[in-house]
Amino acid sequence: MKGNASTHERLAERLAGILTKLNIGHQLSVQELAREFQVSTRTIERDFDRLNSYLPLIQDAQTKKFYLESSYLGRFKLQDIKNFAQLSGINDLYPSLDISFLRELFDNRANLVFSAKGYNFEDATQYAEHFKALTGSIQKRQQIALFYRGQIRVVKPYRLIHHMGNWYLAAVRKQELRVYRLGRIERIICSNRLSQFEHDQAVLQQLIDDDGIWFQHEKQEVILSVHPDVAIYFKQRRIFPEQTILDESETGGLLISCHIRHQKQLNPLVRYWIPYLKIIKPVHLQQELDDSLQGYLKGA
Repeated sequence: MKGNASTHERLAERLAGILTKLNIGHQLSVQELAREFQVSTRTIERDFDRLNSYLPLIQDAQTKKFYLESSYLGRFKLQDIKNFAQLSGINDLYPSLDISFLRELFDNRANLVFSAKGYNFEDATQYAEHFKALTGSIQKRQQIALFYRGQIRVVKPYRLIHHMGNWYLAAVRKQELRVYRLGRIERIICSNRLSQFEHDQAVLQQLIDDDGIWFQHEKQEVILSVHPDVAIYFKQRRIFPEQTILDESETGGLLISCHIRHQKQLNPLVRYWIPYLKIIKPVHLQQELDDSLQGYLKGA
């Protein structure tokens, strides 16, 4: 059994290597592959037989090299992949998205090198019909009616936003940009009787600029102190919305600034970093946080 498992692993690795080479346009020689993988030419020929059953392989009549039919190459261009990464919020996850790195990332053996953890999402398959209806209305700039929390609301849909594991619709209602969680939309009515609308450029800019989903609230600046023991984490990445470092002390502590629209953007993060973080301004935010923690401890 161990021998079979080892054989299967070598076969999978060999096929993955051949596929990777074919996918980027290489013309492959049976003899060269046999030397590379240290197997017989007959083994490589069997590999091509396997691949040829579901890939449009072509063999050059003179060189006898195998290559992939041209229409199967470059189906996804580099910019397409970058656009998808940006929409998915992972464009900064990897150090580079150039073609050489993407070739490594799409290699069948990439799971032996890369692993991304800590991403927990709701099951979006349940919203398939919502996605279809909302996508069409957003593209057509067509108002829609939502059955939301037991009420009918006519809105101008702008964006579908994924935030902290959940999907939301960003839409304008009564001249205000609001969000509606897809999990609470009971029904969507798309009708030609509902008028079309023109995009408000201020709304579009707000959707670009804001990190969160609390569009109805005014933005305010918050100043926090960071203990030297954890300062490195705040220097390496932006943890709070619109975070900037204002000052660094001789001992390594930081004074940072961020901008929030709602305390839900702030309090969970501050609680996570207790006791290494403290709200300096506005003072009442730290006091409210202290009071809530004291209430929790009394009830525990």
